[in-house]
Amino acid sequence: MHLKQTTNKLYLFLSISFLFYLGNLNAQIVIGTPGLGFSQACASESFNTYSTTFVFSPESGLDSSNQFSIELSNAEGDFSDATVIFTSSAGAITTSPATLNFSLPTNTSGENYRIRIKSSAPLATSSGSASFAAYYKIQDSPFTINNLVSTGVYCAGGSYLLTIDNPGNGSNDSPLNYPNLSFKWFKETGPTSSVFVSEGNSLVVSQEGTYFVETNYGTCTSDSFSNRVSISEVTTGSADAGISSSLGNPFCPNNDMTTLTTITGNAYQWFKDGEVIADATNQMYETSTSGTYAVQVDLGECMAVGVIELVSELFDASINVDEINTLEDGESLSVEVTTNANAPDYKWYLNDNIIADISEANYNATEIGIYKVIVTENSGCIGSREFTFEIEEAFDPFPEVENIPNVISPNGDGINDTWVIPTQYVSGTDTEVMIMTNRGKIVLQTNDYLNNWPESDLGQTSINQVFYYIITTPNNDVKKGSITVVK
Repeated sequence: MHLKQTTNKLYLFLSISFLFYLGNLNAQIVIGTPGLGFSQACASESFNTYSTTFVFSPESGLDSSNQFSIELSNAEGDFSDATVIFTSSAGAITTSPATLNFSLPTNTSGENYRIRIKSSAPLATSSGSASFAAYYKIQDSPFTINNLVSTGVYCAGGSYLLTIDNPGNGSNDSPLNYPNLSFKWFKETGPTSSVFVSEGNSLVVSQEGTYFVETNYGTCTSDSFSNRVSISEVTTGSADAGISSSLGNPFCPNNDMTTLTTITGNAYQWFKDGEVIADATNQMYETSTSGTYAVQVDLGECMAVGVIELVSELFDASINVDEINTLEDGESLSVEVTTNANAPDYKWYLNDNIIADISEANYNATEIGIYKVIVTENSGCIGSREFTFEIEEAFDPFPEVENIPNVISPNGDGINDTWVIPTQYVSGTDTEVMIMTNRGKIVLQTNDYLNNWPESDLGQTSINQVFYYIITTPNNDVKKGSITVVK
């Protein structure tokens, strides 16, 4: 009797354990590697929204309290101290594939970031995404060096100090106001080429050439760069001192006074239309009238002379979108131009074709292509400014294809890397997909195919591999064929 009771208890314990195991097994999900809706993330105050699409299976494995989150690695792609940059509401995402939008932290700066997806109920983590460059461009406007003077001169055997202006003249947005930024100085080697010289807030120049500095935003394009300064050495006679205008040149004489600035020296004398300006003996001179201005600069061992002809000024304008943008089906991109032009005129283009009936500063773009907007001021200081941006289609893990492919090339170039089949056979259709080697070994069998085979290295050699597939729909419609995997 005692033995029978013990046997019954053991049977009950094993039954409960088996049910608990099945419960745990059913409570697991697999999250696919997140795809990126962008090639690089160049965020700024005006644009900081990016998307990722991922798949998970099975959908029934999610608890109603589940939350999906996005983790951002460090700049080297390491998740050991990852940052959570998005968390969904409980139960908000229940179907696969899913697309999430996120923003970058303001201290993001590096070339090898990755993201991954986590679920909370049940706990699951995807592998890391492909690496991408990511920067938050906290300062993204042109700035000045050398007080915007386009030249610099040093006497033979000496040197010239180039510095980033802080604050500089007029509306200059000095990047020195943002302590976390770093800078790279360059020397031009041709009309469109340059060579890196040094890092830092300033540069001591002892070689002739044209120099400029950029805020270090890696491979992201940016408007955070300085004016060019041509440095020359004086051995005999005098050199070009250079003059800059704080309101630009051309400039509008009906605006506030503009400040003329020349290079640093020991003493100065300013002229207007060939005549000496009394008491104008400082490095800077303010004026509200147009004309031909000149300055003599005493450098100690040599002299420099600068000349500028002031005429008029163009208006300022900016646009609120990045150069490259992505859209999902049914979405639109709100584009806005900001300008101080008097009674501005706007013309919008898509793929160099004018967009009819649009003459406002705002436009909701819905089509894929290259856009252009031209802003023109028709009164006062007449002129135009042009902005271009591009809209690309967001990544789609289940694109519409008509035929079942028989060749793939999983070489990591992003083209034909996985076996992509028509949507009537993929996840959500309850179609069984089975792939076998040429010896009949099953390498994939699923009723939830995600267009993701092969997910791992097939151990390819120089010889192409051949696999065979059988696709069986819920109504027993069968498709068979081969898949040749080429390098």
